[in-house]
Amino acid sequence: MSGQRPYATLLAKGEERRYTILAVAQRLLRRNGWRNTTLGQIAAESGISAAGLLHHFESKEQLLHAVLEARDADDEAHADRSGDILEQIERVTWRFDRAPDLVGVFAVLLIENLEPDAPLHDRLLARQRVAVDTVAEGIRRGQLTGRYRNDLDPAVKAVEIVAFLNGMETSWLLDPSIPLTTVFREYTRSLTRQLAPVDTY
Repeated sequence: MSGQRPYATLLAKGEERRYTILAVAQRLLRRNGWRNTTLGQIAAESGISAAGLLHHFESKEQLLHAVLEARDADDEAHADRSGDILEQIERVTWRFDRAPDLVGVFAVLLIENLEPDAPLHDRLLARQRVAVDTVAEGIRRGQLTGRYRNDLDPAVKAVEIVAFLNGMETSWLLDPSIPLTTVFREYTRSLTRQLAPVDTY
């Protein structure tokens, strides 16, 4: 007798359908934004009924949160939280090739949820603050090892770096022909000079 759990095939199909819904949602949200994307549109492009979609996601807001969770999971899977912050920044360009819809949908949702009463505002604000804290901690690690100058405020520099990353995602959505690798490489070189101990240059 097989050791497979009862209904395992159905569960697998359910997970596959959920993945399809998320992929379609990412594509449509990137293109149309959340205000102009309906659950009906997502269901139709996913090949299921609206009722079928609601079986997996109870509301539009729950689906939006699931899309952000997919982005967060992708980031976590490819991040090195203890690594060198400059190397991490230069490798951000891989995300544009690896998961363009995740990059695009995050930028669109961020812009659409700036107002405090927007459905994702609080979550995106918290994520922004975590991102700034993560970058600041990376700078502090470099300061402790003597790699980075100590007269620089990590929290302030981290705000600049996160703003650059968010801005590049938006710029890329507007103009996908931007030479991302070159731009990120030059920005990283500039940061290297700014962060280096004074007697290095």
